[in-house]
Amino acid sequence: MHRVIISGVGVVIPEASITNEELVDSFNIWVDAENARREITGEEKLAKSDTDFIVYASGVKKRHVLVLDGILDPERMTPRIPPRGDDELSVMAEFGVASARRALDDAGLGPEDIDLVICAASHHQRPYPAIGIEIQNALGIKGAAFDMGLGCSSAAAGLHVASNLVRAGGQKRVLVVTPEIITGHLNFRDRQTHFIFGDASTAMVVEALEEGETRPGKFEVLDTRGWTQFSNNIRTNLGFLLRAGQEDTSAIDMRGNMIKQVGNKVFKEVTVAGHRFIVDFLAEHGLTPHGIRRFWLHQANARMNAMILKLSFGHDVGHDRAPMVLERLGNTAAAGAIIAFKENHEDMKAGDYGLLCAFGAGYSIGGALLRKL
Repeated sequence: MHRVIISGVGVVIPEASITNEELVDSFNIWVDAENARREITGEEKLAKSDTDFIVYASGVKKRHVLVLDGILDPERMTPRIPPRGDDELSVMAEFGVASARRALDDAGLGPEDIDLVICAASHHQRPYPAIGIEIQNALGIKGAAFDMGLGCSSAAAGLHVASNLVRAGGQKRVLVVTPEIITGHLNFRDRQTHFIFGDASTAMVVEALEEGETRPGKFEVLDTRGWTQFSNNIRTNLGFLLRAGQEDTSAIDMRGNMIKQVGNKVFKEVTVAGHRFIVDFLAEHGLTPHGIRRFWLHQANARMNAMILKLSFGHDVGHDRAPMVLERLGNTAAAGAIIAFKENHEDMKAGDYGLLCAFGAGYSIGGALLRKL
């Protein structure tokens, strides 16, 4: 069995951004028009959104988006991403390749050094050819590739699979790529979710540590863990069978089929599950939360993370112990915890423990216990 390290991490944050104020202005213009229509038909009127509600509910103040065009247009409220030909690099693969190149540079490796690509993301542009294979081809990597998804736990699940393949000797170096273009799947006309998400792409190089080898500054993956429990409280029904369930098969009815969640239930249930997962996982290694120098948690909700940590520590925990990037980036789905890791690790000392942990739809939780070399 081999020791395993994360030798490189790459992050790409799109340049374009949207503030809460801009998002609320667009949403409320649409609500006014929609409520005028509903007044005529006798339907229940919609509530407007406001920036105070968004900050309280999530902690998000701004989010970055891959494509800004169309999102703030009250008559569209969806990013305008033109289709590409089958012989062109797909939007998702292009986004993934960008972060993958940065991860390879960070690791000091080239495409020829990788023997497996895993595209682990909450949403995939298409079922096949796998986005992972397209990324593999674009980078010129030999070997194999595949896609996998576990909601916002996808990157952590990808790390779980990659590290165990490397540990067992099945692969030598694995590239885990997480390109999240979640705004393309978001209903910007849903008051409960329109403010939550942003786009980002991350990648990690996972490789074996040879016997006697020392890689100062890198992080050893001591162990990984996954947990799932079925829940409909975070759900999307957008899939290939949707068309088959409609009388008019010429167009897909998106209403009610994009991301939706029961926010109060998710908050309560995932908070308890996340706390239990962290405490139990660490206990398996004779550790408690107090022995962990840094927590890189899923960036979904500031209050949820604060509550999970308070339950685990018995007191409030600040940014130094558990850094947040949510306020300026929004929930970047499976990429969030990796971004927090990338931006907040250089000050750690050799021997320090860190816990990367993400939670999402499913419910699902993925964790990795790391130690700085």
